[in-house]
Amino acid sequence: MLTTEENARVTRVGADTPMGELLRRYWYPIAASVQLRDRGTRPVRLLGENLVLFRDRSGNLGLIGEKCPHRRAGMVFGVPEAEGLRCAYHGWLWAADGRCLEQPYETTEDSASSLRDRVSIAAYPVQEKAGLIFAYLGPQPAPLIPNWDLFVWTDVVRDIGTAVVPCNWLQIMENSLDPVHVEWLHTYFSGYVLERLGRPDLNRGKANYGKTPWRHTKIGFDVFDYGIVKRRLLEGMTEDDDGWSVGHPILFPTILRTGTSFQIRVPIDDTHTQYFWYNCHKPRPGVLELRQQDPLDTPIYEVPVPGLDGRGEPEWHLVDNNSGQDLAMWYTQGPVTDREEEHLGASDRGVALYRKLLELNLVKVAQGQDPMNVFRDPATNVCIEIQTETALFNRGDPSRISRAGQSGKYSPILREAARKLEGERTLLEPVR
Repeated sequence: MLTTEENARVTRVGADTPMGELLRRYWYPIAASVQLRDRGTRPVRLLGENLVLFRDRSGNLGLIGEKCPHRRAGMVFGVPEAEGLRCAYHGWLWAADGRCLEQPYETTEDSASSLRDRVSIAAYPVQEKAGLIFAYLGPQPAPLIPNWDLFVWTDVVRDIGTAVVPCNWLQIMENSLDPVHVEWLHTYFSGYVLERLGRPDLNRGKANYGKTPWRHTKIGFDVFDYGIVKRRLLEGMTEDDDGWSVGHPILFPTILRTGTSFQIRVPIDDTHTQYFWYNCHKPRPGVLELRQQDPLDTPIYEVPVPGLDGRGEPEWHLVDNNSGQDLAMWYTQGPVTDREEEHLGASDRGVALYRKLLELNLVKVAQGQDPMNVFRDPATNVCIEIQTETALFNRGDPSRISRAGQSGKYSPILREAARKLEGERTLLEPVR
């Protein structure tokens, strides 16, 4: 358990908080590039700050405060210019670095130049990488965006899922350090959901816990260079199987690697998290062809957050997949989990280890040091290969599509591949 004070220390993400200071040392995806293809601006909330993302008419990105410093009008209605974003109210023009470039009427006044030099708007660096737009809200000099292997692969087809989860980022991350929930949430409960939906053809004995193939006999966790490796032994496996010998990694502080996908958790504020499923699919002739993917053409799809229908009944059709099941478990803990009321057991060793890693890096930042996974040397950031288990994952292969797997249920790329594979599909349910 954590006391109320300890819980606040690791969940609050504002600029004046310890965790907020740690999390501001990292770049975060705030949108897919395609989301700014046909529009000039997009509202963004990140780490408790309300901002406006824009692309000017020269193609350059900017991220500035949501209110014009003149009369506090909303910059989301701003007009992109050749350089910068112009406020719709009185035409003040703001550069991507926060400088005021023009104040139209004020040019008739003697004080114009001094006023322009005295005002600025909050502004933060933004960069595009692999179909995503990243932002950095921390101190300068900014580090490099990590070139994790999935971001730089050239032989895959990408798509991106997204959802806004109404809960704190930490209860989502802690799920990644909890392998045993697969037995119940993604196996036993999943079987019950399929029963409710009248889909026994997909049940495969899931609801009978005694027959589940996902029963854990051993779990393990190790800190490595980039985070924590999670290991599992299932009944019938040995320590030579890659679920144990390789495991799969949690990249500090907010990324889970599963097969050829990243699940990236972006703290919006204390009680909301932007979730990205960043997926790399392996081509298969006749099903999914390799093609040049412009970042502006990398598709993005919405993953619905399960709730209750008008009768107070769970939306069963939204919890027939791993992602929907996880989403429901995360936000039903409340906006911020009350960890003073929790009772951790042997299966929660990974959660405890992750909390220790958070505390170590909180201390580093307080001492003026860079925390884990802050990269500054380009020579070490060409392509950061991350070893991960493959036997229990779909490895991005469209021939191994699961109807009850993760967010791929909503992926337009995988849905099209599934149509082409009808009749020969191999069902594989990924685990977490």
